[in-house]
Order: sequence, then structure tokens, then C-alpha cells
Amino acid sequence: MTDIARADCCCTVHDPCPRHLAPAIAASAAGRAMTCEGVDSDALGATLDARGVSRRGAFRLAAASALFVGGGSAAIAAPPKAKEAPVFGRRPLGKVHELPSRADTVKVGAMDPATPVVLEIASGDVVHYSNTWVNWANEAKYGMPFEERESIRKRYPAGPYSLVGPVAVKGAEPGDIIECRMLRLKPIDWGWNSTPRGMGALPDDFDKPYLHYLRFDPARRYADFAEGVRLPLAPIQAVMAVQPAGDKPVSGILSGAYGGNICLSELVEGTSLFLAVEVAGGRIWTGDSHAAQGDGVVNQTAIETAMEDLRIQYVLHKKVPVRTPVAETPTHWITLGYGSTVDDALAASLRQMITWLSAATALSPMDIYALCSISGSFRITQYANQTKTVYTNSPLKAVHGMLPKAIFGADRLQQISRSIRPGG
Repeated sequence: MTDIARADCCCTVHDPCPRHLAPAIAASAAGRAMTCEGVDSDALGATLDARGVSRRGAFRLAAASALFVGGGSAAIAAPPKAKEAPVFGRRPLGKVHELPSRADTVKVGAMDPATPVVLEIASGDVVHYSNTWVNWANEAKYGMPFEERESIRKRYPAGPYSLVGPVAVKGAEPGDIIECRMLRLKPIDWGWNSTPRGMGALPDDFDKPYLHYLRFDPARRYADFAEGVRLPLAPIQAVMAVQPAGDKPVSGILSGAYGGNICLSELVEGTSLFLAVEVAGGRIWTGDSHAAQGDGVVNQTAIETAMEDLRIQYVLHKKVPVRTPVAETPTHWITLGYGSTVDDALAASLRQMITWLSAATALSPMDIYALCSISGSFRITQYANQTKTVYTNSPLKAVHGMLPKAIFGADRLQQISRSIRPGG
């Protein structure tokens, strides 16, 4: 057997079949990516091994500008254990402010720039949102029939979300970013999943609407969906936004550089979201609590709920040239992209990752492109498809890109962190 034939004989290196094409592309980029200063070549190589791509072949043939996918006889290593790096650092908590949900602190549907600030805080302070509302001004109740809910839903054409805010951060101005640190997310004891007819990724497959209520255990760890089906809870705030620039209200259904309806399932307790300030004070809004959510949100809803105890610390970082939502978890860096199609959203997320990390690490844009191809994971955040919506706006498709911290050395991780936290 020659070097250019695969061990399973299904194709050759110069003409890879679809099954081998993605590994072949990864192999072609691996040789250069592994030699980048500050990239953990062992962790990156283990990722290649787990995908069935030969490290030795990648090194040898990348230098010869050829593609090679390792044969089946090569041992496949276990994937690298995720490297966890603390998200929050050492900054102490500031003052804790109570912000209950009331008629004067909640707007349903849209973020209106004319709304007076309900709370002004200093950087590092914590906002305790006690007993937030479910959708439609807290009018949805456990066990309410679908038909009764529909009459409520149609009263809010700007959108369903009960948005708390705006909260202003002293000194925040365009050109800055606000870090939203998720300290505590404890939902109420119930939620629902629903699909009106003609909605979701399969709008024509079902001839009637769907509504399913769920109760949560006292510790808010799980919900029993059906006999023998138990869902672990991972609560998030699906809407996190600063006020978009302009003098018109913006629906909470929408999303963009300011955040908005981001629906990022990774944004659980112990993570951070970074939002670029567009107006003085930032004017932060939040709402649309989810007890659990899958990537894609394919039937248009997660487990919709509200928060019994929500605590977010807001930290201002001055003069940071990052103009897109960025998230950090203990194991990954995440960028979000939006578009009218999944293709457009993927490209937007990838370009955001390349632009940001290339500037942060001094690695070339093509190096970051290669790292995204080898170790990144690009997932459909939200497959919005509201073909028969009662709302005046429809959300864009969303894709989030995840790059593991495990592939970077300590110095590179510090470079990345300093790019969005220049003051530490």
C-alpha cells in the first residue's frame, strides 16, 4: 500500500471522499498550527488523534503541501481533558442592589431608549433580580390551556419577553465593554415548552400546537419530562443586552452586536458575557429565563421559566476594541454570529473569532482560522423560523463558535483575557 492510499481503501489522499474531507482539511492546517508559539501542541495533537487525523502524517505532509489522513492502524488517543481556567479572577464583589420585577421596572417586548434608568450602579456591583417574571408580563400560569395563553400572547406584538431594566453602569460609554458575570441563576419551580402551529424548524410537520408543562425538583437540578425521561437543568438568561444605539425601541426578539435574544446555552452560573456599550451608561436589559435549552432551540422554545434568584455582577472595562458579544466559560472562549441564514451566521461567528483572537494573540488570521478548523466547534445557537408569528419581528439565525482553552499555554490565555479585561 502506498502513502497516498488510505488503510480502508475507500479513497485516496488526492481525491478524498466526503467522509474523509473534513479530517483532510484539518490535517492540512495542523502542521502550521502546531508550531504556533503559545499553542499547546500536545493538546492540539490529541484533538487530531480523537478525530482520526494522524499527527505524524500532518507534520510530514503539511511541509510538502499535501493532504494526509492517518490509516486505521494508528492508535487513537483519548481527547484532551478540558483545561479549566477561572472566569472571574480576583475582583471582589461590590455593593449588592435589589431590583425586583414590578410594573415600573419591567417592559414587555421591546427595549425602549426613552425608558428611564431604573437603577444606576458602579462597576463591580451586583444586581439581585429577585422573582423575575415569566413571559407576557407574568400572565402565563402553570397549567393554563393553550387557547387561553394564545389570547395573552397576541396582546404583545413587540415580543413576549418581560425585560427588566434598564440598569446603567456609571462611566460606561461607547468604546467600552460591560462584563456580565453570572453569579446565581435559580429558576422558579416550573416551566413549559410550547410550539404554536407553523413554527420552528419543521413548521409543516405537525398539524396542531404543542404545550408541555414541567415541575422542577426542590433543588432545581432536574425536571421529569415523562416517565423514564429526566432532564438536567442548566438555567440561563436568554436575553442579555445593552441598549442598541438609536432613538427607536428594539424588540427583545432581535439580536446583534449589542446582545439581545442570544439564547446561549453555555451562559450558566460561573460564566461571563461581554457586551459592547453603544450608549452612555450601557443601559442593560435582561429577561427570557430558560431552565434548560438545547443548541438550536428547534421548536422555538426551551423550558421557559422565570428566576427566583438571579444575581449578575457588572464589570466595566474601558476602551476595549471588541464590538461583538463574547462569552467565557471555564473551558472555552465563545463568539456569536447572526444572519438570515445559518451559512451567514456561521461565517459571521467565525470572522468574529478570527478578528478578535488574531488581534489578542498576534497569531495571524489564517492561524486562527486553522485552529478553529482543528479544535473549534461551531454550533447552531438558535434556528429561528417563525413562519406564522404573531409578533412584528422575527429573530435571525444564530451560530456560536467555541474554541477550547486547553490548546493555549498560560501566556496565551493571559493575552486573550487581557484583550477584553485590560485592567485585570
